[in-house]
Amino acid sequence: MDAFWDWFRWLDEAYGIKLTIFYDEWDRGRFLKGLVTTIQLSFVCIVLSVIIGMIGAWFQMSSYASARRLVHAYIQFFRNTPPLVQLYFFYFAIDSAIAHLFDLHTGILSSFGWAVISLSFFAGAFNTEIFRAGLEAVPESTVEAAESLGYTKWQVYRYVTLPLAYRVCLPALNSNLVNLVKTTTVAYAIAVPETLYVSNQIWSDEFNVPEMMNVVWVVYLVLVGILVWLMHRWERAIRIPGFGRSSHE
Repeated sequence: MDAFWDWFRWLDEAYGIKLTIFYDEWDRGRFLKGLVTTIQLSFVCIVLSVIIGMIGAWFQMSSYASARRLVHAYIQFFRNTPPLVQLYFFYFAIDSAIAHLFDLHTGILSSFGWAVISLSFFAGAFNTEIFRAGLEAVPESTVEAAESLGYTKWQVYRYVTLPLAYRVCLPALNSNLVNLVKTTTVAYAIAVPETLYVSNQIWSDEFNVPEMMNVVWVVYLVLVGILVWLMHRWERAIRIPGFGRSSHE
């Protein structure tokens, strides 16, 4: 392994390609920590945004007009404003307001916590609409058949319409989750130590901006590629022949 790291040191000395994250232990350590933070942030936001989407879609199908209006307002707020503005709103405005309300001397959450909340709600607004479209694609006769068997509204949603809606909306959901992983880079703005943030620290110290920008580009290409591969595997695994796909596929 030492020979592998030394090759990158030779690359720097011979050609000026300064990839210190490979041969400098300090740079390598903080870059790996940033990468782990990006993976953790992406995973938590993906899970929470999907849960928010399912709950939001459920309330959109509610018979209570107030619940539908509340979800509609939530969607409009998060879908029609930039994610960076939302992040600043939560981190600076909401955190300060809550701390002042309870007479706290520090914020109630770390920058990582507010990034999770902001990005999850941002992606959850889109997921709500994606799941709603999937639910509306389920044939009404299928819902009526479940109700005739004595299923409650919640049981119909959980065991019938939601599993079928998943199969319809997975391509759109896949695109939104890919966008979410890329959008995690805005957490850099509130000093969340993710990949872009630590890369900026490294290139500020080592003056190797071109090298680190290419490294960041490759890292996100790989992360998004893995997510797309997993989503496509999941889509094939739960496919029902004749449902949710055109007849020529």
